[in-house]
Amino acid sequence: MKQNAAAKSVKNVLVLDIGGTNVKVAATGHPEPVKIPSGTEMTAARMVAEVKKAVKGWDYQAVSIGYPGMVADNHPMHEPRNLGPGWMGFDFKKAFGRPVKLINDAAMQALGSYEGGRMLFLGLGTGLGSAIVSGGVLAPLELAHLPYRKGKTFENYVGLRGLEQMGRKKWEKHVHRIVKHFADAVDADYVVLGGGNAKKLKSMPKKCRMGDNSNAIKGGLRMWTKA
Repeated sequence: MKQNAAAKSVKNVLVLDIGGTNVKVAATGHPEPVKIPSGTEMTAARMVAEVKKAVKGWDYQAVSIGYPGMVADNHPMHEPRNLGPGWMGFDFKKAFGRPVKLINDAAMQALGSYEGGRMLFLGLGTGLGSAIVSGGVLAPLELAHLPYRKGKTFENYVGLRGLEQMGRKKWEKHVHRIVKHFADAVDADYVVLGGGNAKKLKSMPKKCRMGDNSNAIKGGLRMWTKA
């Protein structure tokens, strides 16, 4: 799936950044996110109900959703690991009564982090999120589960499991290697490192800058805004 930053403009957008701990909700005119606790009991239907309750009175014409998993054709490809069931096949457009665009959460943060040129985004969190934005066009990537070393994937080394098993120093060494590997492979002008574990790096790889989780909200707004 590709998302163009020059999509049809919508004046007011509701943005949902769905996580295993909280659903962050913001909108045009309401930039400070409202946090709704999520967790393993949070089904898609419950999420919509709680969001609509939290934003009662807000004016919005469209909804952007950052989903913690693979997305294709505006729908989740599988159920989320850290949330309740009922996400695959759920009709978000009908539930909100508004047009909805749903993309991977790392991709939404990537779009919000974009500052021109050819940018690679890597999210260092529980797993490894990835996306590339070039010329304002977003292309989510699935690099996490490609083979890396000793029968293990890139995510095994730079995700949370790798950090816990190897310790910060060895983990950071592999982060530097993998960032260079991917940046060279896609000919990136620069790399943005997002995700909670990016802050654990003592030094930044070349051509890299630190991302910010707030960029996910910015990305959600950009999904409906002309460049």
